[in-house]
Formats: sequence, structure tokens, C-alpha cells
Amino acid sequence: MKHRLLTAGALAMLALSVSPGSEACTNLIAGKKATKDGSVMITYAADSHSLYGDLHSRRAGIHAPGTMRKVVDWDSGKPLGAIPEAPVTYNVVGNMNQHQVAIGETTWGGKRELVDTTGNSIIDYGSLIQIALERSKSAREAIEVMTSLVDQYGYASSGESFSIADKDEVWIMEMIGKGAEKGAVWIAVRIPDEAIAGHANEPRIRKVDYKDKNNVLHSKDMISFARKRGYFNGKDEDFSFADAYCDHDASTRRSCDGRVYSFFRRFAPEEKDAEWYAWCSGKSDEPMPLYIIPTRKLELADMQERMRDHYEGTPFDMTQDIGAGGHKVPYRWRPMDFEVDGQKYTHERAIATQQTAWSFVSQSRNWLPDEIGGIFWFGTDDTNTTVYMPFYCSMTEVPHEVAVGNGDLLNYSPTSNFWMTNWVANQAYGRYDQMIPDIRKVQQGLESKYRDSRAAKDAELAALHAEGDLQALTAAVNAEGAAIAKEATDAYRDLGQFLLVRYLDGNRKKINSDGTFKLNQYGLPASPDFPGYSKEYYENVARTSGDQLKLN
Repeated sequence: MKHRLLTAGALAMLALSVSPGSEACTNLIAGKKATKDGSVMITYAADSHSLYGDLHSRRAGIHAPGTMRKVVDWDSGKPLGAIPEAPVTYNVVGNMNQHQVAIGETTWGGKRELVDTTGNSIIDYGSLIQIALERSKSAREAIEVMTSLVDQYGYASSGESFSIADKDEVWIMEMIGKGAEKGAVWIAVRIPDEAIAGHANEPRIRKVDYKDKNNVLHSKDMISFARKRGYFNGKDEDFSFADAYCDHDASTRRSCDGRVYSFFRRFAPEEKDAEWYAWCSGKSDEPMPLYIIPTRKLELADMQERMRDHYEGTPFDMTQDIGAGGHKVPYRWRPMDFEVDGQKYTHERAIATQQTAWSFVSQSRNWLPDEIGGIFWFGTDDTNTTVYMPFYCSMTEVPHEVAVGNGDLLNYSPTSNFWMTNWVANQAYGRYDQMIPDIRKVQQGLESKYRDSRAAKDAELAALHAEGDLQALTAAVNAEGAAIAKEATDAYRDLGQFLLVRYLDGNRKKINSDGTFKLNQYGLPASPDFPGYSKEYYENVARTSGDQLKLN
């Protein structure tokens, strides 16, 4: 996924330089009986080297007959056309609307020949998400809106997987175009309430019970179209959408399904680890399941933490190979693939990645009024170092720190949450093992505070809702959102300054228990530590350059 609301300069740059890797995003999913508090949760990371992290929104509206809605391609900013506006549209904050419907996506491309070849299709995947949020009160209605739109106006994107949630249900829908034919073929599967699921740039819906009309929906021609194009020739009951409409290999399994594996393994029996790793590493052709029943119920903090994954504890662990350098850095700069002496290699592609523009964890909660039940936990830049800020789905005023126009990818702003988070993250990329503990103190302190304060804030807002004072409720929601965005951004500006001072010139200044810098008995800075590099780093240096550096 890329973006839709950029400055003119950023749009021009984006149109000129969209890389294939910019479509690499991740969705994690948890049904309401799989979570400790009964929330339905989905996550999403907008990973791109050409995106700016701001929070888009659209207020609810009533539209006169004949009003048209412009459709603009989210990837390039290209105007695609216009469609009749709905008589009533709903409030949208990021990827969540006022009815607690939330939608995420990951791009997988699929058969190249199935991208629209007519030039007449006008609904791209990003507009599909936004329009569905504007018009849907439930996940099922969102599926109906999305599929009706592509049937009527054509589908202008390649293969996509969508996570579609409301306060009671969560679905995965996969869709791809039909080349010269109008519309798309698609399938949607409801994830059981007690299950968790995920997708990451690979279609994952394979053989399902097509007779289960309540939990499996699909286009009428899903199988017949695949037969006509020569993608499938078996029995209908054996049809696999993922295998018919997309080609898979060990590389895509590793870089895409590997992210889902790293999520699943933390909530599954230990014996499943090797089985799923074998699939992701290309050593087995037995696919991972679409969803699993977790061994314990997940909390909001679990979903936030899993978005920070670098394969820690797995054979893919990015802190353990030589590429991590002397500071165990779990990041690799692009390109991912490289060749040495005719042998091809790849760097790992984890859930947490440096090029993320923004991400979210959505909570949809059926025991609260919609205005309060939906919380959009929004963060900018790298999921690993971001602070997830809670914005209620009834918010109508976007805080300045995350607003469109407060800086952009080419223009720094000291009040932009995106730029402050980048300042912190980019300092840590050089000395990760040393700086990340300092970052975690601030990050986890803020997030814990925001999570722990939800019960009291929910109660406060619920009281206003019970009194029927929705105007005061909205004002309270807007005020808290503004305060949180400012607090988180200010805290990271201070943290960026702290990191610069503490780790200046490769040293590490000593600090007191209250976080202040230590002084010597004469009031001058205490002598700093010289933390050096990891043990593995020194061992590698000795092996590769020992003869040159050896001391007699």
C-alpha cells in the first residue's frame, strides 16, 4: 500500500519512483474470542520508500443527488475518474470508520496478465478501501460495497489481500482483476472468532468449504474464470484461489509467509514451529494454515509487539547473521537480493522495517457504543520504534503532529510525529543494541500509559454518550487525540536530543537513575563508557583481518 494524500512535490516524486518493494505490507488479525478483552483487532503497516506518515481522514457527510466522488489512484496520484457519491457517508479516521469497521491490505500482484488491459477501470485498491469505509456499517457490508464497485466500475489494481473487521467479525478477502474483462475475481473467508490469522504480500486462501455460505463468499466466476484461463483443471471442491491466481516460490514464501510464521509461532504449540519453518524456507510444500487457534488469548500489547518483529528467536533472526554488524542491527538496506560468485542470496524481510510510513492496530469493541468502541492505534515510521497513539473512531479533527501538510517526505518539520520518530529510529540503526533500551523506556512508558488510561477514558466518554451529549463526546475525543499526539511527538523530540548527546562520538555517557547525566565531583561530565562492539563482531574481524590487526 502506498498513499493517497501527499503534497504536490511528494506526488511528483512518487509517480516517478515507485519500487516493487514498496508494496510489501503486513496484516495481523485476531478474532474477538482470541483476545483477552473481546476486541476484534487487525494491524497494518504501510511499507514504502516513497511514503510520508500522516493521518488521512474524512468527515461524515450528506450529499445531494448528482454529487460525484473523485477517484484518484493511491499509488501514483493519477485521477482515474468519478463515481456517484453515496447519499450518506461516514466519518473515517485513517483506516477505520465511525461504525468500527477497519480495513487493511497487502499487495501480492499475481498473474501479470490479469491486471486491467483496457484502461477503463477506475477503482484501485486504495480507493476501494476508502470508499468502503465511507459507506459500510459492517465488515460484510464492506465486502459487498467493494465487490459491487469493481463489478460496476472495473478494478484498476493487481492482486490484493484485504483484512476487513468490525466489532463482531473479521474477514480476509483476496481479489485480482480479469485482464481485458471488466471486474475482478475474489474470495472472502471469515476468520473464526477464536482464531488469529495474517497475510503479508502472498495470497493465503486455499482449499475451503465452498458450501459454507455464511463464512465463505466469492465471485460467481471465481473457479470458471480460472478454468477458462488455464489456471485450474481439478474438481471444484479442490480449488485454491491462492495457487490458481498467483505463482509461488521459495523466495516469496520466505519473505512473505515468513512474517505470518513469525506471528503464528508465538501463539502455537512448539511442535508447529519446525513444520511452518519448513514451508517458509522452501523445504516443504505443505502450506501453513490460513488461521490458527492460539494457545493463549492475545492482548492489545501483543498485537503492538508483534508488529515490531525481526524474526527474533527463529532461524531467520536478523540480529544473528553477520549482516547485523557490530551492534546487532536487525535492518538491511535495499536491495534485498544480491549475488556473490554466481550464487544468489537474500536478506530477510521482517514485519518491522525501516521504510514504513505509518501503521496501525485497530480495536473494534462490541460492548461499547460505536463512537467509543473503535480505537485506531496509529503510529508513524518504523513499527519497531513508533509510539502507537490511541485515536477514537469518532475523532473529527486530526492532530497537528500527524496532519496532512505538516511536513512531507522532502520537507522536515520539527512538529511532525513522522520526522521525530525517524530521528530516533535513524540514530538507532547505527548502534541498535546500545540505543534500543533507551528508546524502549520512552516508547513503552507512553504506550503503557495510553493503554492503562483507556478504561477511565472509555467510562468518561460513555457517560457523555448516555447523557446524549455527542457534541461534548466528540470534543473530548478530539482534545485527547491532540494532547496525545503532542505528548508523543514532544517526547520523541526530547529522546532524539538525548540519544545524540548520550552516544556522541561512539561513546556512551553515564546517566543517573532519574535519567540525568552523571557529573564528576567537580561538576563536569563523568568519564563516559566505551561500549565497543558485539563479541561476534570482534570474532569476525579476527577471522577476516586478524593477520593485519594482530598484536605481537
